[in-house]
Amino acid sequence: MGRALEQSLLDEWLERIANKKNVFSTVLCVEDQEQSSLSLVSSGGAMKTEDRYFIASVTKLYVTAVILKLRAEQRIGLDDPIGQYLPEEIMAGLHRMENKDYSGEITVKQLMSNTSGIPDYFSGKVFSDLIAGHDQAWSLDKTLDEARRQQPKFKPGQRNKAQYSDTNYRLLGRMIENIKGEPIQNVFKEYIFDRLNLTQTYFFHDPEDTSPVPFYYKKKRLDLPLYMASIGAEGGIVSTARETMMFLRSFFNGELFPIGDLDELQRRWNFLWAPGPFFYGTGISRQPLSPFSLGRGLIGHWGQSGAFAFHHPESGLYFTGTVNQAVGQSAAVQVMTRIIRHYGREKKTLHLHTDTP
Repeated sequence: MGRALEQSLLDEWLERIANKKNVFSTVLCVEDQEQSSLSLVSSGGAMKTEDRYFIASVTKLYVTAVILKLRAEQRIGLDDPIGQYLPEEIMAGLHRMENKDYSGEITVKQLMSNTSGIPDYFSGKVFSDLIAGHDQAWSLDKTLDEARRQQPKFKPGQRNKAQYSDTNYRLLGRMIENIKGEPIQNVFKEYIFDRLNLTQTYFFHDPEDTSPVPFYYKKKRLDLPLYMASIGAEGGIVSTARETMMFLRSFFNGELFPIGDLDELQRRWNFLWAPGPFFYGTGISRQPLSPFSLGRGLIGHWGQSGAFAFHHPESGLYFTGTVNQAVGQSAAVQVMTRIIRHYGREKKTLHLHTDTP
């Protein structure tokens, strides 16, 4: 049997990631289903294991948890039209296609599953400006103006049609605020952060806050405090690998919302090419680990900052962390795949030894 999956081996693998092209800092936490038999965290490059980082679109899992908790409280329904929770000035012209306004037909679930047809404000020029270093705040009004300027590619809920759209989650954030009557950071503090005793997790709102580790686009460091402080439910949470792990396990173990809701989130998957390729369910994504296992893989979410939070049901492993690189997802997939394979061989060997008379 080879080396055991222990701290020294994980440290070695994380340092290798940090030596890859354009990966300047990284952290990874891995736990198994039992937690008592495997719970490791390691970092590489210019990062310590306890450092805070931008989890970016991993925030969308937290949004999903809050929406499902609100549904359990009978304060929202996934099939409800979003117009029940948003004022007319926001609803007007959200989705115009073929000389018809479909905005009133969009449901909560369609926002969560990226099947609303509302264009993504972020892709294209906005993304190009940000990676060029042009930092600016993007309010909800500004976001919606940009989305309205674009042409929807399909009608809300059109079968087998989906487009990843950060605009959807901006709207979900405002809906949560309207339902609760308070800022989103207060809602998440009540429903998730305080509930799980997450003391290092918060919504980034102060552009002067320099505590999160910076992330990069290739060799370029991206300093975007105005933008990151403005995006809220789209991707504004800062956390650590350990605290993201606490959330991830709670998400899959039924501590934040009824555990039966997990099946509903994964009932229908739509394939997305961008920013993928990956599959999207309802407020959750699936990342296959090979072209030969498209129906399986990692379940959770990526962040554009290089952050990740995934469960691998087949092995029972959980992964959280970041490579702090906007185009570094492949490096993260490689190390998670390596851990899964090593863990599988280790368990198989242990099982064989246990069964030997």
